[in-house]
Amino acid sequence: MTYNTLFSVLTDEALVEETMAHAIATAEVHGAHLDVLCLGVDRSQAGYYYAGASAIVLQETIARAQEDAEAIEAKVRNVLGTTALRWSCEGGVAQLADLGRHVAMRARFSDLVVLPQPYGEGRGAELEPVTEAALFDGATPVLVAPAGSTPVTHPKRILVAWNESSEALGAVRAALPLLAGADVVHVVIIDPPTHGPNRSDPGGLLSQYLARHGVTVEVDVLSKTLPRVSDVLLRHAGDMNADMVVMGAYGHSRFREAIFGGATRYMLEQSKVPVLMAH
Repeated sequence: MTYNTLFSVLTDEALVEETMAHAIATAEVHGAHLDVLCLGVDRSQAGYYYAGASAIVLQETIARAQEDAEAIEAKVRNVLGTTALRWSCEGGVAQLADLGRHVAMRARFSDLVVLPQPYGEGRGAELEPVTEAALFDGATPVLVAPAGSTPVTHPKRILVAWNESSEALGAVRAALPLLAGADVVHVVIIDPPTHGPNRSDPGGLLSQYLARHGVTVEVDVLSKTLPRVSDVLLRHAGDMNADMVVMGAYGHSRFREAIFGGATRYMLEQSKVPVLMAH
């Protein structure tokens, strides 16, 4: 198993270089084709609450978004043009409320989506729905590249956050090409249940599954000594000097605009190493 098709979405010219560095590094290692979508975001929400605006104002917002898309696409093509990769790049304009449809349609035909960290200083409001669309609507694993991080072509120490959920197992399966190449994979379990079929051997079945794929596994059972599970995971990732975190992505009700669950959101906000997530 490998990644044959990678996909990335860029909505900010300032994030092109750092995001492309991670995408290019991953594509080179796996010999993958890299598709990039460059979107200018029209934030006017014209079809929703801007009915009283003049045509000139509406045209101005669309023209500005088009300029952004062209600038992003030009920069991406300049970066990719120096590589030996097989790649494609296209640009376009989308309204903020309609981003998800464009992202999901393309993400579902890729093996892995590489995206910038959606939270932090200077990060636009559109980055969160882009990440959500790839994970939840596109049903595609996402590799989130933290701000200022160095691309990891061959992660040697990987932390797997394991809670026996289908989301966590989906993330493990999506990460197998990376897990198989690691020196060691730490399956981290926080406060395992005292009742249940796996109470005497937490993480045992997952370890067996990974070992059959040639993965060297260690099981770390931890207590929840900090207020949030994500705090414990991040501290342990630092203690073991992890190169990457693999975990399931969890969401709240679709009635909310933002559907990321607490652990997912906090990991995306605070992690200093790439995070591979799947839902």
